[in-house]
Amino acid sequence: MLKSTYPYYLANEPVAANTDLAVTDKFSGEVATRVALADAEAIDKAIGLAVAAMPEMRAFPPFKRQAVLEHCVKRFRERADEMAMALCIEAGKPINDSRGEVTRLIDTFKVAAEESVRIDGEILNLEISPRAKGYHGYVKRVPIGPCSFISPFNFPLNLAAHKVAPAIAAGVPFVMKPASRTPIGALIIGEVLAETDLPKGAFSILPAHRDGADLFTTDERFKLLSFTGSPAVGWDLKAKAGKKKVILELGGNAAAIVDSDQGGKLDYVVDRLAFGAFYQSGQSCIGVQRILVHASLYDALRERLIVKTKSLRMGDPKDEKTFVGPMISESESKRLAGWMESAVAAGAKIIAGGKVEGAMFEATLLENVRRDSDLYRKEAFGPVAILEKFDDFKDALNTVNDSDFGLQAGIFTDSLAHAHEAWDSLEVGGVVINDVPSFRVDNMPYGGVKDSGLGREGIRYAIEDMTETRLMVMRETW
Repeated sequence: MLKSTYPYYLANEPVAANTDLAVTDKFSGEVATRVALADAEAIDKAIGLAVAAMPEMRAFPPFKRQAVLEHCVKRFRERADEMAMALCIEAGKPINDSRGEVTRLIDTFKVAAEESVRIDGEILNLEISPRAKGYHGYVKRVPIGPCSFISPFNFPLNLAAHKVAPAIAAGVPFVMKPASRTPIGALIIGEVLAETDLPKGAFSILPAHRDGADLFTTDERFKLLSFTGSPAVGWDLKAKAGKKKVILELGGNAAAIVDSDQGGKLDYVVDRLAFGAFYQSGQSCIGVQRILVHASLYDALRERLIVKTKSLRMGDPKDEKTFVGPMISESESKRLAGWMESAVAAGAKIIAGGKVEGAMFEATLLENVRRDSDLYRKEAFGPVAILEKFDDFKDALNTVNDSDFGLQAGIFTDSLAHAHEAWDSLEVGGVVINDVPSFRVDNMPYGGVKDSGLGREGIRYAIEDMTETRLMVMRETW
């Protein structure tokens, strides 16, 4: 169970400043714990101490960074059950998905521990013409400076980890704002980091209300802002961020294509589509929202997917048998229900699910959804998926690209030519062959194009963003 209160972390130290932030059990709606809420003064102090920590962090050697990360791996394993239950309560995430996220948290820190001692440079041969005779170049990567991190509610552990772990590996101090709806996971990470010998000021984890947290974006002492969340908020933050580097991991309305050669594999395809569309109540930016099925398989897949969708158990996320838990809030459920009702009024048909009660939204399938509807064009971010058919593979690729988003796409096909055609032509950050776009391993480059964001996460790629190239030129003979 959760503790009755949690402090925030300011310059590595727990601070029980207040208990102003109530965190609810997303299934019961009752207050589960209370958390210290940072004000502008605390945020400003954290930034100043992060700046002061930069020389010591820069000098903190790779083997010590690795030791910090390995300590985190050890402690997360020891506290895995506690962390999974905390996640289940604060996010409403079914307990099996919560355990899976703890596993990914551990994987992310493991990879970061390995990469922390592999931040290499190169030697350049500058003798490309007579005037450069005797000159050589040496390149290394150095920490960029204090970083600002803003993490989302849907993966409170692992998406925080994808900022924190590479920051430690890269040797940069950071100040993090976790989502105020789900701050506990990040605070437990802070509790574990506080057990290490990181230099004072190396990290601060400060829950704060959005309207009081402008310094995370605007303060020029930060050299990088990494934000994960909604497109509207992300692009607005980028406009306010000034000169600092900005990394955005935003939303999507991910599509999966089922090619004509998948007739003998429909059971597998349906299982993966149902998982991709409905796991953690569809609250994933790479959740399957659009399903494009070749006309020759449409009826057979439709029938099986309806059966599968109706079989998914909705209820208390603490129940081992629950697959669909509550959405993060009743307001989000109402928003999605409104989009669904508008689509139905314009001719769409609900073929499975559709029941909504409070924050509980049944796993739902629709067909005949107009492509200009909010449900089709925007990010549903809930347990709703849309079925449509296609006749030509190229047309299906064009349909996937007809989107403001471009995060990941999934292609079920036995055709190597179609796999490469999708990889060549889809305007997305990643193409997953023979699985859903929801697939992610924590060392792979992850991010999108168009309204889905800028830059890439995945430990090595995040380290590159959190470091800068520094050149030394040496004239060795004269």
